[in-house]
Amino acid sequence: MKRVKLIVAYDGTNYNGWQIQPNGITIEEMLNKHLTELLQEPIKVIGASRTDAGVHALGNVAVFDTNARMPAEKISYAMNTRLPQDIRIQNSCEVQADFHPRFCKTIKTYEYRILNRRFPDPTRRLYSLFYYYPLDVEKMRSAAGYLVGEHDFKSLCTHKEEVENTVRTIYSVDITKEIDEISIRIKGNGFLYNMVRIIVGTLLRVGSGYYEPGYMKELLEARDRQAAGETAPPQGLTLLKIEYV
Repeated sequence: MKRVKLIVAYDGTNYNGWQIQPNGITIEEMLNKHLTELLQEPIKVIGASRTDAGVHALGNVAVFDTNARMPAEKISYAMNTRLPQDIRIQNSCEVQADFHPRFCKTIKTYEYRILNRRFPDPTRRLYSLFYYYPLDVEKMRSAAGYLVGEHDFKSLCTHKEEVENTVRTIYSVDITKEIDEISIRIKGNGFLYNMVRIIVGTLLRVGSGYYEPGYMKELLEARDRQAAGETAPPQGLTLLKIEYV
């Protein structure tokens, strides 16, 4: 028996998220199906990040156990001949038997893209949020500065009964603009449910002048989801990478 780690990239447009659901096709379901067929034994992967429907990834991580004799590094090539074109394995390797992608210390990096222009661009509609009103990037950067460090992010997540600890550490928030596209890149030790998308929704309110940058500090202290902005749509969000430290 060996444990194999996969680095998985996918376009989330046609999937109902990562985790197996009764009402739609998911990334986890597709990996299980094709690994089971390839290795001729029942396979169930364990994912590091359960991305939502419509969210993309360049570097999500999954592991599975197998008795197959196929070398771990060859599984990526074999799987990429079987998977649909919107899912691709970027790397496969053998790891220690006790390695668990969710219970190890990590640094996760997400990026959210906003198309800030007068008219939509149909070629970018699946990978960015179209936002008509002008955004003040400097104000957004100023507000984002309050997020860096260890904070209770209860105001910036969707509540889940099983989650008791809402304290997380954000290492950096970098906001850049190139022509008409704004990129918000967030790096942290972990993220709560919808946390990145709610941060983006709140930064949009700052950029449009609805909130002042300093409101972000008040919002964190409030520990109240109703104090924050809306949850930004999923298509602008990509999980770039997960680093194990």
